[in-house]
Amino acid sequence: MTTTNGQWYPPEWPERIRALAAGELTPVAPRRAATVMLLRDTADGPAVHMLRRRASMAFAGGAYAYPGGSVDPRDERTEDAPGWAGPSRAAWAARLGTDEAGAQGIVCAAVRETFEEAGVLLAGPGPDTVVADTTGEDWEADRAALVERELSFADFLARRGLLLRSDLLAAWTRWITPEFEARRYDTWFFVAALPEGQRTRNASSEADRTVWTRPAEAAAGYDRGELLMMPPTIATLRQLQPYPDTAAALADAADRDLDPVLARADLDENGAIVLSWPGHDEFTKRVAP
Repeated sequence: MTTTNGQWYPPEWPERIRALAAGELTPVAPRRAATVMLLRDTADGPAVHMLRRRASMAFAGGAYAYPGGSVDPRDERTEDAPGWAGPSRAAWAARLGTDEAGAQGIVCAAVRETFEEAGVLLAGPGPDTVVADTTGEDWEADRAALVERELSFADFLARRGLLLRSDLLAAWTRWITPEFEARRYDTWFFVAALPEGQRTRNASSEADRTVWTRPAEAAAGYDRGELLMMPPTIATLRQLQPYPDTAAALADAADRDLDPVLARADLDENGAIVLSWPGHDEFTKRVAP
């Protein structure tokens, strides 16, 4: 369901919101997740990599999003931690508001999912190097094994003699799926520059299209109702619009607020649903009883 723009709004939400308000629906615990806004500079400013989720997907089918996904429990195992370069797990825990195992899992998920869905790997043989090319049959075999969870991310990096480059990521924002959603995620959004020599590709079975687009262009498509997006996606696109280049966005990320954004659903005196995301007035919707 869309109105004057491309805001993702599932038709089952009103019924679930009313059930939650009546105490007939128990919220699902959100799964930790991570997503990465890959940026590259163009003559007209930074462009961001986006993918369109297949219409058949149970969650946000047909919506444009960034590469990302849930934390694999193995990502959090400190006893089987991957090789690591950049800010420590303790530093990431302080930044993300979690314990060290949780921070390791979120950062690993960000890097792993970017490789799984876009073919881009933020890792290298040393603390100051990055893999230059991740194409070829051997890389594809490893990527497929990661997707099927036949291979842990730590084992994948160890097998290839690589270190996860946590310094190539910068935390940007955090959104939690509303309590009335059937599938819920506690998602940390990161920004990262596309490593030199690497290229994105549609490596995901979950996407039917991938694009590099300037944030302003994607936001305009949403405003015209041509591109379907979830609130955090269009919100982050608008936040990226003012930056003249990737370096400026990465520099500002360190000072960004990571307090989670969680939607509210209230019933007014007439029984209408008022749906809002605190701090993001453009997403407020009123659904008549």
